[in-house]
Amino acid sequence: MSGLIVDRVMPGSIADELEIEPGDRLKSVNGHPLRDVIDYNYYSADDLLDLELEKGDGELWELEVEREEGEPLGLSFEAPLPARCGNNCVFCFVHQLPKGLRGPLYVKDEDYRLSFLYGNYVTLANIGRAELDRIKEQRLSPLYISVHATDPKLREELLGKSGILPILEVMKELAEARITMHTQVVLCPGWNDGEAFARTVEDLASMHPAVASLAVVPVGLTEHRKHLPPLTPLTREFAASFVEKWSGKARLLEERLGEPFLFLADEFYIKGEISFPPLESYGDLPQLENGVGMIPLFLSEAAQVLEEAEPVPGARVTVVTGESPYNYLAGFLAQLSTATGASVVAVAVKNRLFGPSVTVTGLICGRDIVSALQGVELGDLVLVPDVMLKEGEGVFLDDLTVDDLERELGKPVLVVEATPYGIYDALADMRE
Repeated sequence: MSGLIVDRVMPGSIADELEIEPGDRLKSVNGHPLRDVIDYNYYSADDLLDLELEKGDGELWELEVEREEGEPLGLSFEAPLPARCGNNCVFCFVHQLPKGLRGPLYVKDEDYRLSFLYGNYVTLANIGRAELDRIKEQRLSPLYISVHATDPKLREELLGKSGILPILEVMKELAEARITMHTQVVLCPGWNDGEAFARTVEDLASMHPAVASLAVVPVGLTEHRKHLPPLTPLTREFAASFVEKWSGKARLLEERLGEPFLFLADEFYIKGEISFPPLESYGDLPQLENGVGMIPLFLSEAAQVLEEAEPVPGARVTVVTGESPYNYLAGFLAQLSTATGASVVAVAVKNRLFGPSVTVTGLICGRDIVSALQGVELGDLVLVPDVMLKEGEGVFLDDLTVDDLERELGKPVLVVEATPYGIYDALADMRE
């Protein structure tokens, strides 16, 4: 059934004045049936609108709207249900999940619409002609594309799917339609590194500026990876060698293209025990959500916080984190303690849910926090980075809630933005 179910109506908006209500179905705009919120945004850009609406009781309304330029209708809709992924990637994280997690975590999505709306990465291996034409017609830009390798045969092996349109052909078609693309490679040592990676980098760089950036991130492996193709985890030696070689090549590409293009994930520097490049080398941080430039940004913001910090004497706070960023966070908290007269300490949480090789903060579950804090003097307050919880729901990966965590720890727990200012603001609030 075509149309979008209204989720919310902004009070005092045009939609409110028209008596549109949550639960109504907006069927079409200016004669165009609506498939999803992208259609709504695209077809409702005009100032004169004809809306076809189906009320909750089935009554059909036809509404004419004339509005000021840029004035919103005041409607919001739920995100589209994601299309399922038809790939069988050798490194798929979903295939490495333990049993017993909530159902949605086992769903593999591959949806170009979510790439446009939210920056989700997609392989475009399951896309058809009609979908490509829609991307071009509606200018769904930017898109975030998981390339992994530009060699067609190798890419099919990595994605576990045959008969895929060569990714460079697809991307060149999108480039001709002026679609901007951000790309990534999940690096699997022994598979798509070495000459294959060099070819991928050059192929994508040759499409700049349509291809605006390329991030390379290390493969993530859990201890639940069984009956799957063998993959080699990232080692300190590999990471150090990779950074030494490709950080230099990234600088050469920047000189050639006029802006930063190739970005190495923070995990390479952390694992290789190598100092990060300056924050300026990350440009406008196009791959931040991909774990690229997070630590340099954190350190830059930390310096600002330390300059502004005011005394909070006597406050005692514990901050939980993953093992990867622990050293950087602990160093900042030691300086913050000195600057404020408070006691702010970091505790690295060992990942028992996924295994010791998974060290990022965003994949820590509630039970592992409880285990890590057993016997620790917690002080007055425990701070939890927001990236540990499902956005908007306050639930950890293992369904533990913040309230559950407070009961287990016997201490107040506060969820904060995973930034120096997020931590300092929570600390400063303790003065009041």
